[in-house]
Amino acid sequence: MRLIPAIDIIGGKCVRLSQGDYNTKKVYSESPLEVALKFEAHGIQYIHLVDLDGAKAKHIVNYKVLETIAANTNLKIDFGGGLKTNEDLKIAFDCGAGQVTGGSIAVNDRDTFLGWIETYGAERIILGADVKDERIAITGWQEESDKKLIPFVKDYQKQGIRYIICTDIKKDGMLAGPAIELYKRLLEETSINKTVVSMSGVEDVKIPGINLIASGGIAHFDDLPALQEIGCEGAILGKAIYENKISLEQLEQFILSV
Repeated sequence: MRLIPAIDIIGGKCVRLSQGDYNTKKVYSESPLEVALKFEAHGIQYIHLVDLDGAKAKHIVNYKVLETIAANTNLKIDFGGGLKTNEDLKIAFDCGAGQVTGGSIAVNDRDTFLGWIETYGAERIILGADVKDERIAITGWQEESDKKLIPFVKDYQKQGIRYIICTDIKKDGMLAGPAIELYKRLLEETSINKTVVSMSGVEDVKIPGINLIASGGIAHFDDLPALQEIGCEGAILGKAIYENKISLEQLEQFILSV
């Protein structure tokens, strides 16, 4: 399971919110690059960079932060927040993103989002499926759509999407543990039946149908093997790192052990 620390950006600074509420903003660093370099020094290979200004403005804003981190580290960067147009997407990739996450766009402009998958490939486009009471939230979590999580994900799974970031917004920033049961159901509902031949004969088995990246609520180191055990492909960590609930040394040892 990949460990993916989050760096959330407002005004060019590294911040964290609670439950997506911009009024709860807490600044952890004036320099997102310094934060990224510290992660890299402890064996981290991936980060989730979120343009919170962009999410609210509905267009990419903090692309210079992305460009600076990409130019000065070897981190593989997933970038999200405010990606609404083909031009936004081009800016993100030109500035060094390896993958991008589309959430609101996947709800509000399905044709454009499907065009991104076709143009750039399913390896580079992540579906953001962030939920309040299992309904997809959009616009930096400021609005709730009428889309329900599992049908929404299954629909895009049929269109070739492979990577999903799912955040239970009520859990985000609360250090109360991840939404294990929700992720179990999502993985079960999107699994694929496959017939295999083994020494014991022919049998039907279920294999993962999506690469699920868990996000929100991770509070303790023990949450990581729990997410790994249920089949999550990745886990995004935020406040637990910034509040020293999980140390970078622990993350480094986890990476070395898998």
